[in-house]
Amino acid sequence: MALSVPKAPGVPQMLKDGARMYSGLEEAVFRNISACKEFAQSVRSAYGPNGMNKMVINHLEKQFVTSDAGTIIRELDVEHPAAKLIMHASQMQEAEAGDGTNFVIILTGALLTESEELLRLGVTTSEIVEGYEKALVKVQEILPELVCHEIKDCRDFAQAKEAIRASIMSKQYGNEDFLAGLITKACIAILPEKTTFNVDNIRVCKILGSGIGRSEVLQGMVFKRQVEGDVSCVKKAKIALFSCPVDIIQTETKGTVLIKTADELKNFSKGEESLLEEQIRQIAASGAKVVVAGGKFGDMALHFMNKYGLMAVRLLSKFDLRRLSKAVNGTVLPMLGTPASEELGYCDYVGVEEVGGTTVVVFRSEGSEGRIATVIIRGSTDNAMDDIERAIDDGVNNFKTLTRDGRLLPGAGATEIELSQRLSVYADTLPGLDQYAVRKFATALEIFPKSLADNSGVNSTDVLQKLHLAHRAGGQNSGFDLESELPATLDAKEAKIFDAFATKAWALKYAVQAATTVLKVDQIIMAKRAGGPKPRKPAGSDDES
Repeated sequence: MALSVPKAPGVPQMLKDGARMYSGLEEAVFRNISACKEFAQSVRSAYGPNGMNKMVINHLEKQFVTSDAGTIIRELDVEHPAAKLIMHASQMQEAEAGDGTNFVIILTGALLTESEELLRLGVTTSEIVEGYEKALVKVQEILPELVCHEIKDCRDFAQAKEAIRASIMSKQYGNEDFLAGLITKACIAILPEKTTFNVDNIRVCKILGSGIGRSEVLQGMVFKRQVEGDVSCVKKAKIALFSCPVDIIQTETKGTVLIKTADELKNFSKGEESLLEEQIRQIAASGAKVVVAGGKFGDMALHFMNKYGLMAVRLLSKFDLRRLSKAVNGTVLPMLGTPASEELGYCDYVGVEEVGGTTVVVFRSEGSEGRIATVIIRGSTDNAMDDIERAIDDGVNNFKTLTRDGRLLPGAGATEIELSQRLSVYADTLPGLDQYAVRKFATALEIFPKSLADNSGVNSTDVLQKLHLAHRAGGQNSGFDLESELPATLDAKEAKIFDAFATKAWALKYAVQAATTVLKVDQIIMAKRAGGPKPRKPAGSDDES
């Protein structure tokens, strides 16, 4: 008979076998801080225009080469619960502002690193959390005073271009002017008068070959497909859209037809053909010149479409079909039939073109205002084009942020140094122990110009010293000069290096929330995972109950 060993008293007694529990500073808090520091350190080297790329291979064996923190964390399968908290904060920043994901992770990691020193000195977590929250409130008060530029009209090409240029520079250093021009042109083309700007209305089509300089913006949509029939070009076309196949309609229920003679067989198939021909003839009679379907085109249907001079385009994605219906202002019909005049879409030009050896179908709108714009990206490799697409995504999201709030802050680390100095002064006015946490918050903000300098191969200590001197002398917009080989500063406003006010404000908020949440954890209780190996039963035991 096996000896039964009782469980230790306390929490382990309440949990199942195999469950683990960590508590206290050493086991819970410092473990979490250590994991978050490592995670933040891994993406910190990807920060800024000179940031290094990461090669991430996900669980599907797909390879990503990028410095975009949003993509890196999306493809990583992070297990540690504290690191997951930072990931979620970063993903919320992506959803809210579309940019600044790396900022959230790096600042959270820096705040936790600074808090570790205070914890070892005996300051309690509640005092650190209170200090960080006070510092955040003060930062939100200071930020509006640091605004150095404001975009009054988002439709002004020059203003909008200089505002989104810095966000593209961090992903595509050297190509920022060209890409900023493309993105601004695409965004202004689809900017609505009354409703909000929709990021999904800027599409990207990647075509292998040539270089980034051959990329262009097209008002309308581009699909990497070939047309189904013989007609390959139509101008001033009315478009009929169907989500069903264009073919002989199958009956819903099975039926048996008894055919006795050859004439009966001929007449039976003639009836189906004449019905299909009548449907296509009516579509042509409605004024439609192009038929777009979400299903296949049958051979018989293609024959009749060629007969009536209709262009046939098949789209495999229902999302593409929905976007095209928005672009041409048409209605997607669920069944093959005669479309009403208000259900037909309109496009100035639909045709097959060849771009770098790739055949594409182009739906081009030549009016002053379009509903959807497509950026055609050219590049030497798929990875290079994917990275350009991420830069375009950041630029478009920054444009969207500007349509809501046109205020801009100085970039190149200028905002962070100014906030750091003002927080240090504010900390001297606080009487309690939370003043130490406010000072650590000020120190944590220095991580950004420091990271920019480290990633550029410049001595970060000298850079911080010069930046602090410049700001004390009244240079509120002084930031780190990336292009100088020696530690040097520049005026971020004159260099037109800007950060969106809303992006920075949300990033600071999410980073502090993530850091304080991690610090408030004093116990980690890990339940036993379901689906593990079952305990072996002793020999001779009865399985039946």
